[in-house]
Amino acid sequence: MPRLTYRDAGVDIDAGNELVRRIAPAVRRTRRPELLSGLGGFAALAKLPERYRDPVIATGTDGVGTKLRLAIDHDRHDDVGQDLVAMCVNDVLVAGAEPFLFLDYYASGALDVAVAERVINGIASACELAGCALVGGETAEMPGFYPPGDYDLAGFCVGIVERDAIITGAAIEAGDRLIGLASSGPHANGYSLIRRILHDQGGAVSDGLVDQLLVPTRIYVRSVSAVFGLARGLCNITGGGFVDNLPRMFGDDLAAVIDLDAWQRPAVFNFVQQAGNVDEVEMLRTFNLGIGFVVCVAEGDADGVVTTLNEAGEQAQVIGRIVAKGSTPARGQLVVSKDVALLA
Repeated sequence: MPRLTYRDAGVDIDAGNELVRRIAPAVRRTRRPELLSGLGGFAALAKLPERYRDPVIATGTDGVGTKLRLAIDHDRHDDVGQDLVAMCVNDVLVAGAEPFLFLDYYASGALDVAVAERVINGIASACELAGCALVGGETAEMPGFYPPGDYDLAGFCVGIVERDAIITGAAIEAGDRLIGLASSGPHANGYSLIRRILHDQGGAVSDGLVDQLLVPTRIYVRSVSAVFGLARGLCNITGGGFVDNLPRMFGDDLAAVIDLDAWQRPAVFNFVQQAGNVDEVEMLRTFNLGIGFVVCVAEGDADGVVTTLNEAGEQAQVIGRIVAKGSTPARGQLVVSKDVALLA
C-alpha cells in the first residue's frame, strides 16, 4: 500500500508557505506602531493606541458575495480585496470608529498561489487606504469542497472609538439634513440579481459592462472621519439599499425623505433595471443606486460638511432630510421609516 501525503489528498503546505512569503512586503506596508507581532504567528498582538482615554472596540465582518463569481469568471482578481476590506471598514465607520486591525479568510479547493497573491495584495492595498493593519488571516485548502479555480473570501475588522464619541444616531431629529456620498458602482451588493439578469440575457457580458460591475467598493474612512464631530448619524448603504439601511440610523418616531432626483443615477443601475424589468422599490431595496454612504448632520452644518467631504475627494451633496414618521412623499421622493417605505 503506497504511503499517502497531505499533498496527495490535495493540500499543498509548501504552496501556502510560498504565498505567505510573496505577500509579506504588502502586509508590511500596512503595519501600525501598535503592533507587537509580525505575520505568521498563531495570533496577532497589538496594544491600543495611546491617544484613546476610554476606548471601545467596534467589530465588523463581511464577504464579497457573488460578485466573486464575476471576478473569477473574468480573471479580475486584483480589486476584490478592496471590496472585502471596504464592506467591513465602512460598517465599523458607522459607529464613528477608526479601523484598526484587519484579518482575512481565503478558502479554495486547491491553492493557486498566483491568484491568491493578487487577491491578498489587493486586500493589503485597501487596508492602507483605510489606515488599518493587515495582521493575519487564514488560507484554507479544502479539496473537493470548491470547484477548480473557485475561492471564497471573508474579512474581519476591529475598530476603536472613544466611548463618548460613539455615533449612535440618538441625536438625530426632524429637520436634520442627509448628505449622500457617491458610490463607485453597485459595490458588493445585489450581484445575485445582477447575475440572474445576465444569465437571462444569454450570459455574454461585454468588457465595458464587466468594468462597470467590478469597480471596487469605495472606502469612505478618511473623508468621513474628518466630519465625525458634526455627524449625528452615519449609514452605510449596503445590502438592503435605502429602504432597509436608512432606518437603522434613527429612532422609531422618525423617517427619512430622499429626493431621488438629487443625484444622477449611474448608467449601470439603469441597465440593470431595464434589462431585468426590476421595480423601482426593489431597486431601492437592493442597490445603492449611486449613493454609497450617508451622513446626517444638523441643517446649519450641512453646507460646511458637504464642502469638507468634497475637499476630501468625495462627490457629496444633500439628498434628503429627517422628518416625523408618517410623512407623505412628494413626487420624486422616497420616505422610509422602520418597516415602511413610500414612493411617489
